Amino acid sequence: MINFQHKILIMDLCKRFGFLFILILTVGCKQVERNFRASSQLIQYEGRYENLNDTSVALIGSGSVVEMNIVGDTCTLFLSNGVQDHSYVALEVNQEYKGRFLVDGSPIGIKLPSSDTSNVKIYKATEASTGDVIFNKVSAKKLIEVTHVYKPIIEFIGNSITCGMGAQTEEIPCDTGEWYDQHNSYLAYGPRTARALNCDYRLSCVSGMGMYRNWNDEEQPVMPDVYKNLRLNSNTSKKITFESKPDLVSIALGTNDLSLGDGKKDRSGFDQNRFISNYTDFVKMIFDMYPETKVVMLTSPMIGEREQRILLESLKIIQQNMTGKPVYIFEFAQMEPNGCGGHPNLRDHRKMAEQLIPFLGKLFDN
Repeated sequence: MINFQHKILIMDLCKRFGFLFILILTVGCKQVERNFRASSQLIQYEGRYENLNDTSVALIGSGSVVEMNIVGDTCTLFLSNGVQDHSYVALEVNQEYKGRFLVDGSPIGIKLPSSDTSNVKIYKATEASTGDVIFNKVSAKKLIEVTHVYKPIIEFIGNSITCGMGAQTEEIPCDTGEWYDQHNSYLAYGPRTARALNCDYRLSCVSGMGMYRNWNDEEQPVMPDVYKNLRLNSNTSKKITFESKPDLVSIALGTNDLSLGDGKKDRSGFDQNRFISNYTDFVKMIFDMYPETKVVMLTSPMIGEREQRILLESLKIIQQNMTGKPVYIFEFAQMEPNGCGGHPNLRDHRKMAEQLIPFLGKLFDN
């Protein structure tokens, strides 16, 4: 508390030094911030990411995340792009979604709810094939150690639907901008489901990808070829090294295998035997990597009734091939997609999650 003598002293100083003294007092009241490099031990990462030589960290896969506990009422995030002009991240503060943010090289200032500690998470909203999001540093008053409470982990393996492609149409309409401008993996069915079940999650998804052939292509690498590669492509130089293994693996593939492509390029008929063989081998590989996990194979709500019957029939055969292993099948209800390019929009993803949540919840209860 300022007493009478202090007031006299301040008035005298103001007379002598005027505006300069007032400016010093004003600056002294502002939150003092310092820079914390991405390599700080106080910052945690999960998902498909890579530590770079310059102390930055590349977020590679959809849903890869930066987590930190920030003391203070503001912070500034310094993010940049790998090879692309721009990308997107989703921001979560104290388990509350704060929106999707454009990454274009400009600092992103964040107002935090109070000067107390806030848990801040930055999720990559776009997918691996669009290029890396580089986390360089954060400017904040203080960081404190992130302490993790154990949660089960769900890994969602899939295609563009799992990536949240074409889902966020409010900001940038379909058929405008870049093909990934409507991506938001944070609000896709998988992360929604995991959060509702109080689980952590990982995403391993690539738009257009299938189990034995991709959309409009039968020669490019498919999910069994790229899953172990850090960037989910044909680059085999760096492999995944997940510290924690998933308690449950959800696989949503088959939509692209069954597709007719663009209708212009020659495409052979769907080879069910090959699909079943590749899928079975992939599930075996998952159990080799994660012996204690459970596997759930999902149907697709975005294909026709005939294709849905074929997919379900195939999944039942795969399940029989894996007798003795905890392999389950979940059937989505048919849905008319409302997002870009025949993909679900955010409302559709919410409906998908609402269907999936009770099914996976029962598996965790058993």
